[in-house]
Amino acid sequence: MATLIWFLLIFSVVVISHEFGHYIIARASGIHVMEFYVGFGPTLFHFDKGGTRYSLKLLPLGGACVFEGQDGMIEGEEQGEGSFLKASVWSRFATVLAGPFFNVLLGFLLAFIMVNFMAIRDPVATEVLPGGAAEEAGLKAGDRILALNGTRICLYEDITLFNVLNEGKTALVTYERDGVTAQTTLTPKYSAEYGRYMLGISNADFIELKGADYFRYTWYEVRYNLKATYGSLGMLFRGKVSRQDVAGPVGIAVNVVGETYEQTREYGMSTVVLNMLNIALMLTINLGILNLLPIPALDGGRLIFILLEILRGRPVPPEKEAMVHFVGMMFFMVLVVVVFFNDLRNVFGF
Repeated sequence: MATLIWFLLIFSVVVISHEFGHYIIARASGIHVMEFYVGFGPTLFHFDKGGTRYSLKLLPLGGACVFEGQDGMIEGEEQGEGSFLKASVWSRFATVLAGPFFNVLLGFLLAFIMVNFMAIRDPVATEVLPGGAAEEAGLKAGDRILALNGTRICLYEDITLFNVLNEGKTALVTYERDGVTAQTTLTPKYSAEYGRYMLGISNADFIELKGADYFRYTWYEVRYNLKATYGSLGMLFRGKVSRQDVAGPVGIAVNVVGETYEQTREYGMSTVVLNMLNIALMLTINLGILNLLPIPALDGGRLIFILLEILRGRPVPPEKEAMVHFVGMMFFMVLVVVVFFNDLRNVFGF
């Protein structure tokens, strides 16, 4: 029950922040919001206020902010003053972009809360494992990792993420030792025991934050999640992600939220809350970035049509755009079913 409550809370906050972004900018732009709902399927309850219906639906799998005239119009149908199609092109652009933007904004808020209460690991090799890749590369305990292949390292987690995305290839390491900056090359070693490439370093060094550090490390946490999202998408498109690595709502609830709760509850509620905030941070950044992909029915797909309108000086016929988004929506409905059954196989071994 605790897992379900945490999942619903996290998922609802992430979805509501996204849809609220669309909602608040639409209202500010004079676009009529016909319905604001969370979930899909049958409506559990609703209320109407100011010409907008606010609804909670049965399945906690998303939500939507429905604008008047958003998905085209029937030939001859008259557009109301609050129609999405009658708004200026920049108002429509801002309204569509606001959803992903508010996800990232929520990410900054969550990260700021986290860095005020959590321990942050410094990107320092506090231990270099004997016979490991780092030792062979000449690294020593106490070395601070500054960059990997020219990419700046701000958190120890940046090193772990780089190692996953680098897929065992040789990397150029820029490090600092006794105030002197140097470089070396490091080739990760594959560990059959752990089933992944290892750098041969560990870390137990934490940073004490003061003043403006809290804002700086807030950005580092958001930056880490942005890089993780882009990197994971890259691996997915290259076929480097297995079926077991793909998770939908069921997989997130059981494998991510559930396992995290079980592993952390013995350390107290504060530890549980911080870990749930971290999951919410990951999900809100993922949702924001995924929605910006140039795919029909997603915010990114809608932005492409608006950009085409700006470049062409005239809009794509609404009925044609609506048809493209309808096809995209059908694709995502099929994808939802596939991911759902994939979750059942991963979680329950079907």
